[in-house]
Amino acid sequence: MELFLERGYDKVTVAEIAAAADTAVTTVFAHFPAGKEALILDDSGERAASLAVAVRGRPEGGSVLDALHAFFAGRAPFAEDLPVEYQRRMDLVMGTPALCAYARRVWVACADTLAELLAEAAGRAEVDDSLRVLARYVLETTDLASGCPDPRAALASAFQHLKLGWPGI
Repeated sequence: MELFLERGYDKVTVAEIAAAADTAVTTVFAHFPAGKEALILDDSGERAASLAVAVRGRPEGGSVLDALHAFFAGRAPFAEDLPVEYQRRMDLVMGTPALCAYARRVWVACADTLAELLAEAAGRAEVDDSLRVLARYVLETTDLASGCPDPRAALASAFQHLKLGWPGI
């Protein structure tokens, strides 16, 4: 991370990372098979697990969409007052197209999990097309809102519209 923050993502090679970690390039790829992006945005199931906590841990009677809005509003790039080191990392991600694209792919890969959580919360026996679409919209919304001049306002507006389309969720 130090190398990326000092020189920028595109100016650091995997060979330099391996040398700094005193390991072989093959070892780096063995632990991070998704490539260089995963060194910064390693997932290890954290995103899917955090979505489950947000949905299942919402207040009694609270809507799933309100819980998801609060969840994303508390994360970068929407959160305010992030620790300096975390903000530097998020600035690197947001300023690097390859990292932004990778972050989007990792979140969108959670669409099936989120659709299952939505079905569970709605008391439905199985996921239907509407919930698959909603899950994907939720996950894409964060990517779209993050690029707006006022990301927090864009996120709030998007979730307002999602609630209109999926009342009761």
